[in-house]
Amino acid sequence: MGEKPFRAAQVYQWLWQKSVGSFEEMSNLSQTLRNALSERFELHKIRLADQQVSVDRTIKCAFEVEPGKVVEGVLIPTASRMTACISSQVGCSLSCAFCATGRLKMMRNLTAGEIVDQVVHLRQEAEGRYQTPLSNIVYMGMGEPLLNYRNVLASIERITSPDGLGMSPQRITVSTAGIAKMIRKLGDDRVKFNLALSLHAAHDEKRSKIMDINESNNLETLAEALRYFYEQTGTRVTFEYIIFKDFNDSLKDARELADYSRNLPVKINIIEYNPIDGGDYVQADRERVDAFADFLESRNLVVNIRRSRGKDIDAACGQLANKNAALPEPAKK
Repeated sequence: MGEKPFRAAQVYQWLWQKSVGSFEEMSNLSQTLRNALSERFELHKIRLADQQVSVDRTIKCAFEVEPGKVVEGVLIPTASRMTACISSQVGCSLSCAFCATGRLKMMRNLTAGEIVDQVVHLRQEAEGRYQTPLSNIVYMGMGEPLLNYRNVLASIERITSPDGLGMSPQRITVSTAGIAKMIRKLGDDRVKFNLALSLHAAHDEKRSKIMDINESNNLETLAEALRYFYEQTGTRVTFEYIIFKDFNDSLKDARELADYSRNLPVKINIIEYNPIDGGDYVQADRERVDAFADFLESRNLVVNIRRSRGKDIDAACGQLANKNAALPEPAKK
């Protein structure tokens, strides 16, 4: 366009650090250049389609990335942190039995920009509504992040770069349902962010019942991949264990989890379940959850209980997106 090279750095800063939605907002560019950019290019910001605010201050957003394609982002305030939970795909191909996202067909991967847009919106909510900076980001929303590997890592680069949002990679956690070869790739790439594995059962038959991916990525294969990841990065992995009533909440289940975790560099988050409409699983009794955690701690494991949030809104992953997007046609019998 015949412009001086430093103009590119200015545009980059407006896009990734200041997160503007139009060229007109790039006030240190000449009006002529702003007009020329507007004529040649478009900025496709995601659009807030729906938003719910819980009495516990959790904010759940449905973002439209294009007509008919909706993803979710959630702001989760606690006493010690302000966390943005973001999506990496429109829908999901894994169809875990307990997750509402699995009812949405897999439509496409999100771009790095669409992922960053979610963070920007939730950061603005944190600062504007609660006067608190965003402290953490978790890739635990809709989709399997490791099946959108390139765009997820590109988004983290934008989020952590001094030329982007400038957040520490230690404040970012990517959650996977368990794809062993991609966990190994994270190790090869020496990533600096945290990794969480959605485990939910430490018994292959039981885990396969709720997570089809376990058939091709069983517990032994995942354990080997997690050890490799730790060797390459030095970062301890988090096991996410959603605890369901009368399915995986017994002391036998706790013993299996303790045995599986014994020789792995892990900590464990026990997560209270947010039931989905028409689902087969319900939240475990608090007494059983506490007994489960106490058993693990007696085995010298690091354990945290994540109490369910947003009980008065569509808090389960995928619920709000289901209400704001057309569902796929049911399979014919």
